[in-house]
Amino acid sequence: MTEHVEWSEPEAVAAPVSSAVTPADAADAARLVAFGLQPKLQPARDQEYAELLRRYREDSAFARLADAVATGLGLVVLEVSPRAGMAVTAAEDSVFAVRMGDYARRTSADSGDRFLHGLAHLAVAAMAFPRPEDLADDGYIGRVSVNGVDAFVRQACRRLEERADEQGENTDPATDAPGLEAAWRIWARRSSTGATKDARRLAGSTTGIIGKAVAFLTDSGFLQRTGDDGGGTYRTTARYQLQVRDMAGSAAMAELLELGIVPVTDGTASLLPAEDTEDLELAADAGLPFHS
Repeated sequence: MTEHVEWSEPEAVAAPVSSAVTPADAADAARLVAFGLQPKLQPARDQEYAELLRRYREDSAFARLADAVATGLGLVVLEVSPRAGMAVTAAEDSVFAVRMGDYARRTSADSGDRFLHGLAHLAVAAMAFPRPEDLADDGYIGRVSVNGVDAFVRQACRRLEERADEQGENTDPATDAPGLEAAWRIWARRSSTGATKDARRLAGSTTGIIGKAVAFLTDSGFLQRTGDDGGGTYRTTARYQLQVRDMAGSAAMAELLELGIVPVTDGTASLLPAEDTEDLELAADAGLPFHS
């Protein structure tokens, strides 16, 4: 006697329900990216921006859509949060990428000064975040001043000159030689202020170059001006911290930091030798908000 087995059709497995992307969703995602391209705009002061940020954090499908829009524009999303908004940076091939050559032309600098402008930006970043833990701490706020950055670079110049003397290499390098060794002589020879008759600092002076650097960073939402002391005082923003963490150029910044000059971060020009610099390193991939 055989047992009768009753067969039945397997139950159909319900397909996962996924809502189709609508034109309105795409428009909202693009709108969020557009907010991210306005670095001075704070989410706390714009209700629509804050709502789109909330949606990004709570709706994974919308987040993927916004990320895709950013990628299509050649942008890299660094962070999406209430503190930084939608912080984006431009990929090297993006139409939004800022290059040092473009920046130098924007500041009316001649080709010989471009290296000094790059060094100014490097010094601002190093002085704003002198220790790896400062760069890693989301709550850390760096403070710099124009005169303080100039004093920082000039002390670095003296340290580099001493190192060159010790190594018997204190000869002028070629003007296009890479690294800080080529820069310190040029910076040290340049007037710090070179004020005009009406007490305005010359654009080609080192404080004039730093002034242009911090003005650019302020316009880009990376710094906020806090006062007029010391040639102008500034505090860092969350976006600047993210940029310094992310961008390339860490080798030059590490070289500057490893000289053992640790600035006081209240924006003054006081500089002190580091107590211990043997393990001084910068967080990976830190550098300038420019592409080479």
